[in-house]
Amino acid sequence: MSSAAADYTLGSTSEVGRLRAVMLHRPGDELRRLTPRNNDQLLFDGLPWVARAQEEHDEFAEVLRSRGVDVFLLGDLLTQTIQHSGAARIQGIAAAVSSRRLGTHLADDLASHLRGLPAPELAHVLTAGMTFDELPVTPAAATQSLVRRMHHGPEFAIEPLPNLLFTRDSSFWIGPRFAITSLALPARVRETSLTDLIYAHHPRFIGARRAYESQVAPVEGGDVLLLAPGVVAVGVGERTTPAGAEALARSLFDDGLAHTVLAVPIEQARAFMHLDTVCTMVDVDAVVMYPNIAESMSAFTLRHTGASVEITGSRPFVEAAAEAMEIEKLRVIDTGLDPITAEREQWDDGNNTLALSPGVVVSYNRNVETNQRLRDSGIEVLEIEGRELGSGRGGPRCMSCPLARDEL
Repeated sequence: MSSAAADYTLGSTSEVGRLRAVMLHRPGDELRRLTPRNNDQLLFDGLPWVARAQEEHDEFAEVLRSRGVDVFLLGDLLTQTIQHSGAARIQGIAAAVSSRRLGTHLADDLASHLRGLPAPELAHVLTAGMTFDELPVTPAAATQSLVRRMHHGPEFAIEPLPNLLFTRDSSFWIGPRFAITSLALPARVRETSLTDLIYAHHPRFIGARRAYESQVAPVEGGDVLLLAPGVVAVGVGERTTPAGAEALARSLFDDGLAHTVLAVPIEQARAFMHLDTVCTMVDVDAVVMYPNIAESMSAFTLRHTGASVEITGSRPFVEAAAEAMEIEKLRVIDTGLDPITAEREQWDDGNNTLALSPGVVVSYNRNVETNQRLRDSGIEVLEIEGRELGSGRGGPRCMSCPLARDEL
């Protein structure tokens, strides 16, 4: 990174190059504030046991550190960003305080209050939210804001962001650049504003350039797989639209960050939320997938031909990927689980592995069958507990945004 002590540079050209630095988010008060009322559009099944989720997350982070990975926590980076930059403070408040929802008078009062908070307190509000009971009390508050008078105290003036745990979705790195995505669910839209603040204003990211930023069509990082240098697969389904995939592809082509993008249709169902719930890379030439998916999954191929973009397909994904990666064959290791059964048993994250280097992955210990099949195929599996973290319908890959990987 920009630190003189780091022996690596920001960026990533693959999913399996040696992982050097990663951004995680340790779950906290943004999850404790979940209720049945505000859980309906979120990724968690039921209300998580936060203390246990924190223990599991700490274990995950320690496994990464034990393998030489620098772990940066989003909450710490956000606090440091606000301490470092007045512009970041103002932009973070502006993204969180909605005059359309609160009314101009209350929004102005709240923004003024937040501008005076110490950085750790403001970072907490931006992630964990603020209820009407927690709003500052002013002499005019009870008489000049109809919104405040009509809302019940426990309701949120600033909504919490319980899905911050899934740092892969709001940004990803390709080559030496970062991409800010556009999240589909209304409950998640503000997550990208925090990631954007960190990359734009934190001293560690000085000089980092953007690869992609779009508010036009949804693109989520869980749908983006860096198959090989210059080759990117983009899942198109529940969260990333065809328009989003095409916009991303054209942007990567324009910046010289990719020569081939595979647009991969995925079923719009809970078990197939993102492409990385269907398929992730575990080695330079190998992926892990559900049985039978390899035969049915297809891809449209977008190639940069200099002056234009050529789109061909559809054809089997494994064939299109191997050709684009310039390898003889893409090895497929199946999970041993049927996706429908996995969905019912909430074991739908066997595919969602995080590669630390070629042939070394992190996986939940409950994925017994999948982990054994990986080992039988020569993959080293580092197991972590995911009883509470897994209730969010995601595995180690979902919870991690690689900041730096070695080139293959």
